Amino acid sequence: MSFNEKTQIDSFQDNSSNDEEVMLKVTEEERKRVVRKVDVHLLPFVSVLYLLSFLDRANIGNARIAGMAKDAHLDGLKYNIIAAVFFIPYSLAEIPSNILLKLIRPSRWIPSIMVAWGLVMTLMCLCKNFKSLLIARVFLGLTESGLFPGITFYLSLWYRRRDVASRIAIFFSAATVAGAFGGILAFGIEHMEGIGGLHGWQWIFCLEGILTVVVAFISYFFMHDYPSTARFLAPREKQLVVQMLKEDTQGLATHFDKKFVWQALTDYKSYLHIFIYIGLLIPVYAIALFLPTIIKSLGYSAAQAQLLTIPPFAAGCVATIGVGLWSDKLNLRGPFLIGGCLLSMIGYIVCITRSEPGAGYAGAVIAAVGVYPTIAVSLAWAGASAGGDVRKGVTLAMVIGLGNLGGICSSFIYLKAPRFYAGHGTCIALLAMSIILSLFAMWDFNRLNKAKEAYCAHHGIDDSRKGEFVEFGSESPLFRYTL
Repeated sequence: MSFNEKTQIDSFQDNSSNDEEVMLKVTEEERKRVVRKVDVHLLPFVSVLYLLSFLDRANIGNARIAGMAKDAHLDGLKYNIIAAVFFIPYSLAEIPSNILLKLIRPSRWIPSIMVAWGLVMTLMCLCKNFKSLLIARVFLGLTESGLFPGITFYLSLWYRRRDVASRIAIFFSAATVAGAFGGILAFGIEHMEGIGGLHGWQWIFCLEGILTVVVAFISYFFMHDYPSTARFLAPREKQLVVQMLKEDTQGLATHFDKKFVWQALTDYKSYLHIFIYIGLLIPVYAIALFLPTIIKSLGYSAAQAQLLTIPPFAAGCVATIGVGLWSDKLNLRGPFLIGGCLLSMIGYIVCITRSEPGAGYAGAVIAAVGVYPTIAVSLAWAGASAGGDVRKGVTLAMVIGLGNLGGICSSFIYLKAPRFYAGHGTCIALLAMSIILSLFAMWDFNRLNKAKEAYCAHHGIDDSRKGEFVEFGSESPLFRYTL
């Protein structure tokens, strides 16, 4: 434990209440049953929300090869700029959004931002040139910014740290489904060319935006806020979930205070997770934004390219869920993240070294299967490294927000077909960076855990004294990092 942590603990005066809580006696079977009940009511719904989110941000890639580049005169780097500008407001608005989610209510905040970005997406069908598409993408990034960090934070308020990776994996797998679904939709919708005076690619924006708005209005009535207020849980089940979460976080603070925001902003571990996430997200966005283009450059037609985007995303979906489940089962993050990076690197190496269409396509599938599961594991790891609700929410918003600035990089690295040396090479280098930083994180977290265990043993600190450290966050001597 660092000198600052020890000084903070030694100087702390306990101002917490000494009221005894009535603890439920819970069997493992009962706990599993209640968690499954939460799964049924939460996961399908948030997965649909994220599917629409990813569909709306990534459909620009499908629209490009459906005729947008030609009709809107997107020569040179104009498409790349349109793809990149989304990530600037998207990244900057995520921390304020997660704070507002905590201050307001998830069932009000998340549907509201969905209505906003759904309207922007729908109105993008009226865009006809570079300037209008650029402005629309700025507003799409701003309005959509709160969904992904919001749901990630939201799930952490319902599940223990050791259970959350598989749940993030399930809802993030919606991104891979969106990639596959987007290809199918684009293949069908682009045949609406000329209807209502709109091009086929404009109908892609219109119909997908309307779908988002409809689901957003429905979500006002079906989204639950917190375990303690969930209508689908019986009183004992509510108490069980709340008790389980308190035990998992050693009773750390759940209320808002500016100092918890500051704790997250000044913790070097937040920035360690940010750079791990950047190394993963740039390849993920490269796949989302350019997979149709990469496949088309291998010699396939535009229609074939739309359909051939489906298998990589479908395989990535299966891998994301499988890895998330195993990561939770073993309560490990780093090894799964490193393994996914290594597999993805193999895929990119195949893409960069082989010119045959079949080999290039196989490399794209391997790259997707490797990198997609790492996102859920990385976010679960970042959330587990932050103690307390507000600190966790800010940390996740920092990781996702600043990490998403990497999307700007993704937008400019795939320029020269068909081998895309700069793009594939950049992804390989960034995956290697994430591997190195993950190895350091595992070593550092293990070091901190051992120091805390020694400190607790020396000072006789156990769970009976957790009330003394409610506001300490990750620096609590009772808090343990996941490796």
